[in-house]
Amino acid sequence: MKIYTNDDVSPDSLKGERIAIIGYGSQGRAHAQNLRDSGADVIVGVRKGGSGYDKATHDGLQTAEIKDAIADATIIAILTPDMSHAEIYKDIIEPFAPKGAALLFAHGFSVLYGRVVPRADMDVILVAPKGPGDLVRREYQRGRGVPSLFAVDRDVTGTAARKALGYARGIGGTVGGVIETTFREETETDLFGEQAVLCGGTTELVLMGFETLVEAGYRPEIAYFEVLHELKLIVDLLYEGGFAKMHSFVSETCKYGDLVSGPRIINSETRERMREVLKDIQDATFAREWILENQAGRPRYNSLMNTDLNHPIEKVGKDLRGRMSWLQNKANVDA
Repeated sequence: MKIYTNDDVSPDSLKGERIAIIGYGSQGRAHAQNLRDSGADVIVGVRKGGSGYDKATHDGLQTAEIKDAIADATIIAILTPDMSHAEIYKDIIEPFAPKGAALLFAHGFSVLYGRVVPRADMDVILVAPKGPGDLVRREYQRGRGVPSLFAVDRDVTGTAARKALGYARGIGGTVGGVIETTFREETETDLFGEQAVLCGGTTELVLMGFETLVEAGYRPEIAYFEVLHELKLIVDLLYEGGFAKMHSFVSETCKYGDLVSGPRIINSETRERMREVLKDIQDATFAREWILENQAGRPRYNSLMNTDLNHPIEKVGKDLRGRMSWLQNKANVDA
């Protein structure tokens, strides 16, 4: 497997390119600042007077309405939320983008599921950092980088890969290492990871653990510490050194419990449910449901979110975290 680093990508890869960053949320803000600091010609496309406009202006970036920002752009990076892509592309980018411009995404959802069908003259590329925008920015400022993925879905100009890798280098990705993928692979694995493990799987495991202990008569505060608070400690060890480092830092009793009880909780039935989740992603069932949910005003989404945020673990956690001084000075991260 080829991992692209600074040695593989010329620092002049973006020479002569004008990059329009559409949106100034978590990823947009990080990409725009990192590219600017890497010497790239960057303009941010945002609604004048909106929060993104205010932040971009405060950060010293050139800003304009989207139509004006893309007027002479050679790379147009759509970094707004997925459900906004279709309208932004159809109403502004498709009719006004220069011929031969590259359309860049940080997630392949809109292209894979046909929400955006780029004009025939446009390159279509993807650069996806494997971390939130705040981390992408912080690591860049430290002279490091977040590993990233890149993909070329369409190469009309013959320069699509150069642009994608140059962009990846500009945001710091080639310091962390960049791996080539496809729009399908990036999208399907990303959605699966979020749903089955990183967010959906983890939060449900935490809630069930909390409820099991509380139902058995244990105090909610103790349950919170055991199933949520300490989770970060374990995840940090896994992140830093895999199973080996985690096992080296926990007790022998913990290790034995891990080995014999883990498979009782996460078992063949869990794997079958994971396969069902993956199938719904692969055959676009999930995408269709999410698109229709948005078109209907997100009634199910809002109901489920309300249930999540009003679970007893949230009240207990808020009270306990309020006593943790080391958490109080952390700056909020843009969504």
